[in-house]
Amino acid sequence: MGCIARLGCLVILVLLGALAWLTRDRWTPYLHRGHPAVAEAPIHWQPLTPEGARRAQAALDTLSQVQGPVFQNVAAGDAAAYVMKALLGRMPQPADSAAAATRDGDLLVRADVALRDLGGTAVLGPLASMLGERERMEMAGTFRVVHPGLTEFRVTQVKLGRISVPGPVIPKLLARVARGAGLDSVRADALPIPTPKYMVDVRVADGHLTLYKGTR
Repeated sequence: MGCIARLGCLVILVLLGALAWLTRDRWTPYLHRGHPAVAEAPIHWQPLTPEGARRAQAALDTLSQVQGPVFQNVAAGDAAAYVMKALLGRMPQPADSAAAATRDGDLLVRADVALRDLGGTAVLGPLASMLGERERMEMAGTFRVVHPGLTEFRVTQVKLGRISVPGPVIPKLLARVARGAGLDSVRADALPIPTPKYMVDVRVADGHLTLYKGTR
């Protein structure tokens, strides 16, 4: 009798499991109530344009005025355009699709680049074999005023296509991007940016950068 009873319980459990499977569309939604999925905030990319670089320069010029404001908010795309022009001496080409955005206190800059301009296998090593001739490069980083007249953009992350570049490779990659513009006072994982001597701080916020000037 004990064996028969156990067999009967097994049959009932199997039937209950089959019933639960057939009716899963009715009861599974209740399992997720109270635990909504957390969606990542969308990233709003802003194009890098010559007009944007001029707007950023105008904001810096306003800070230079004795009776002017002590800070200025500059759109991420405008600030990145100013940085790229100061760093490279020119604006990215339209085909590069250069754009900038902010995320969690970082400035993001992306552009389409030719792998040969990054040094190919000499810089990227085996990573180059996993990439095409042209890829989208995305950098994330923060700013630090090193001393009056010089600010660095410290790069904390680089992606080529969908591949994250290892940390030790980032300084070599930046050396190619900056084309030998590095200075001893700037970290190996940072890009040097000439800035006005009166600018003393840079903060990255939601969609813009806030530039501060020193006051006496």
